[in-house]
Amino acid sequence: MNSVYIARILRFLLVIGVIIGGALAFYFLSKVTYPFLIGLILAFLINPLVNFFEKKSRMPRPLAVFAALIILFAVFAGLVTLLIAEIVSGANYLASVVPKHLDTLIAFIEDTIAAQIIPLYNEIAGAFNKLDAGQQGTIVANIQNVGKQIGGTIGSFIKNFFGSIPTIIAWFPNAATITIFSMLATFFISKDWYRFSAFGGKILPNRAIASTRTVFADLKKALFGFFKAQLTLISITTVIILVGLLVLRVDYAVTIALVCGIVDIIPYLGTGSVFVPWIIYEVIGGNMGLAIGLGVLYIIVLVQRQIMEPKILSSSIGLDPLATLIALFVGFKTIGFLGLILGPVVLVVFSALKRANVFRDLWIYIKGSEI
Repeated sequence: MNSVYIARILRFLLVIGVIIGGALAFYFLSKVTYPFLIGLILAFLINPLVNFFEKKSRMPRPLAVFAALIILFAVFAGLVTLLIAEIVSGANYLASVVPKHLDTLIAFIEDTIAAQIIPLYNEIAGAFNKLDAGQQGTIVANIQNVGKQIGGTIGSFIKNFFGSIPTIIAWFPNAATITIFSMLATFFISKDWYRFSAFGGKILPNRAIASTRTVFADLKKALFGFFKAQLTLISITTVIILVGLLVLRVDYAVTIALVCGIVDIIPYLGTGSVFVPWIIYEVIGGNMGLAIGLGVLYIIVLVQRQIMEPKILSSSIGLDPLATLIALFVGFKTIGFLGLILGPVVLVVFSALKRANVFRDLWIYIKGSEI
């Protein structure tokens, strides 16, 4: 075989080996260093705000970092407080209306049992008494087996539920520890951000530095664009639901719309976790007008979400709408709900690497000087 092709194959295998080895090393190291990776990401995100405080307010950089972290924590705490306040308000409202709705549900169940279940039971009992002893024994044995399976399933669920309580309780100290280390890592990384950048500039080639800057710039644009897109989608959903509930003259329309906007973050379930039980209850309660109105509103929300999500994501992140839609679908089919977030992220990374000419440089390296 020609030595040129052998050299190309060896360089290709070297590139593949470095990529796989780097991915494996990152995977295993991230298991023990993830608080510092979180700190690096947070430092990357708050760096513009830190620079603003440092230049405009003439703060020392450590103080600017501290102020940025305080603002970040205040925003997070404010959102959590708002969420808790809405939950408490909703709980108080439910506490006042649930007993009445529960009475309606119990009355519906009683009427259904009296009108449907008891006559059906009498028919089944009459047919059962007409069977011979062997057939009756077979039916009883099957019913017992089904009962054992249901009982076993319920028992396993209860056992697993109570068994997971100690794990959940133990998670809180671990989460607090991770949060503390992440905040400390964010502070120290952000404080010495430009010193670390200068150190990286000394050990990396100029071409690698230029490519890295291009990739980071695209990732920053895409990351902020992704959050902007999600905020836009949630806002659109909340406004549509609010208008629909006001038209339907539903009480606490603002609170319900805000709750629906928050749960809209959950992929696929989203507003359905609120609307579907609500529609079913209104059907059971005989309020068909409201049930139909809620059903129409839910369909409108679903349709606008499916139409607007690829378009808004693509415009905010800077990707082709079809490529974004494919990334969403492939990510969901590959790793589930998390893939709806990671799919566009992976696409952004590949797009950034392409714009930074990383793939071209790798191909030139593999081909060698003979190209």
